[in-house]
Amino acid sequence: MDPKSNKFFRTILITLTTLILSSGPALAAATINGAGATFPYPVYAQWAWQYNKETGVKLNYQSIGSGGGIRQIKAKTVDFGASDAPLKASELDAAGLLQFPMIMGGVVPVINVPGIENGALKLSGTTLANIFLGKISTWNDTAIAKENPGLTLPETAITVVYRADGSGTTWIFTNYLNKVSPTWKDSIGNAKAVKWPAGVGGKGNEGVAAYVQRIKGSIGYVEYAYALQNKLAYSLLQNQAGNYIAPTSTAFQAAAANADWANAEGFYLVLTDQPGAESWPITGASFILVHKEQANAATAKEVLSFFDWCYRNGASTAEKLDYVPMPEAVISLVEKTWSEQIQSSGKPVWP
Repeated sequence: MDPKSNKFFRTILITLTTLILSSGPALAAATINGAGATFPYPVYAQWAWQYNKETGVKLNYQSIGSGGGIRQIKAKTVDFGASDAPLKASELDAAGLLQFPMIMGGVVPVINVPGIENGALKLSGTTLANIFLGKISTWNDTAIAKENPGLTLPETAITVVYRADGSGTTWIFTNYLNKVSPTWKDSIGNAKAVKWPAGVGGKGNEGVAAYVQRIKGSIGYVEYAYALQNKLAYSLLQNQAGNYIAPTSTAFQAAAANADWANAEGFYLVLTDQPGAESWPITGASFILVHKEQANAATAKEVLSFFDWCYRNGASTAEKLDYVPMPEAVISLVEKTWSEQIQSSGKPVWP
């Protein structure tokens, strides 16, 4: 990444304002409006910047969380919504929406524990759940110590940091906790917003990252790019195979390798707690939502052209930010669905 784009990237992550990217004369340039997930925001920002340089088309994307993105696309106030929590076919049909996967990545536990270096702490799914349940309240708790022999753990109190907004990142995180902790499943559940037993809430991945940076003894969960950009320490996490794994693009790819998109109705697919010796257990996809019936064919074509460009030209940028691009077979499947299901005045919008 060149210094100019890197500086720009850092700026948009910090500001959390509406992203309006442009270069050169803006006369007659199209603008695409979207809103939703903060999980993919770092890569969407880079794609938008690159696409604008090539085409002059601008992206106005509000990084407001998956819940907000779903509400706005249903209300038709944006051209597309973005969500990390996939909608089931029945909900898509009721709203007249088409859903397709855009990118895959990982949600990681991030910590600010005095004396604990990045990647030194090991946590099982059960222990992680008990921390977020408030059952484990200090870092030297016997459950944590048992998983970390030889690691000096402080008596520091644990402060849980969670998402205060409706969040696809929360949906992915709680989906994982649901699978590894019966207590979590019975008392809290899996949703974009849950009733947290303890802790403080931050808005967006950015807000959680900021709180973890400031609060000693804290633990939160963010998309991996936010951990890297904010230089946050992460914990290793025990996967289904029993191995303690670091969050890396290789580990995300190992989990994503199990994805059977061809047989996923409405592209509804969950990638948490996947088998595999190297799989990262909190892997997820981020989805785009558009209306099947489009009032403006030209705008719809601009939206799909942008995402087609991202599929075809954005893989290297995604990989540099430790996301997992969609495989070519999935891209072909998605664009076939565009041709078959997205129309304007009875005519296909794509290609």
